[in-house]
Amino acid sequence: MSDTFPLVTLPAASLRERSRELDIAEITTPEFQAFLDKLIRTMFVEDGVGIAAPQVGNNIRAIVVNVGNGAECYMNPEILKKSETLQDSEEGCLSVPGKFGLVKRHKKVTVRAINRHGRRVEFEAKQFPAIVFQHEVDHLDGVLFIDKADKVVEVKNAKHI
Repeated sequence: MSDTFPLVTLPAASLRERSRELDIAEITTPEFQAFLDKLIRTMFVEDGVGIAAPQVGNNIRAIVVNVGNGAECYMNPEILKKSETLQDSEEGCLSVPGKFGLVKRHKKVTVRAINRHGRRVEFEAKQFPAIVFQHEVDHLDGVLFIDKADKVVEVKNAKHI
């Protein structure tokens, strides 16, 4: 058994499906905790700052983000509030290799989710962290950055965010 998951990339139809909600009892099982650990390792090996479960073939509402505090896991994340102010975001995606695009994202979002310990959390994310949360939550709804980008360019051997 590998230490990381293989990535699911376009044109996989599963990337366009809405992921199912998770039950708190499911989140706290040893099997699910092992899944989260492997998802974190996959994100780091692939040099991402975020990853969503559908990107590894599991259409459940689970994401990992790494925006300065180390890798943190969130299940059933919801964006409750979005600022009116937008910011331009140059985005790429592990599931859309070789492509980058400019996306308008909200500068500030309020997120509610369940952490890996089964506790409800609510917090505000600003600037870059807000971009990462919006990008990853989009994955859970079957939306990719290329669906929202003003312009998509192809770049060979580029790192993705």
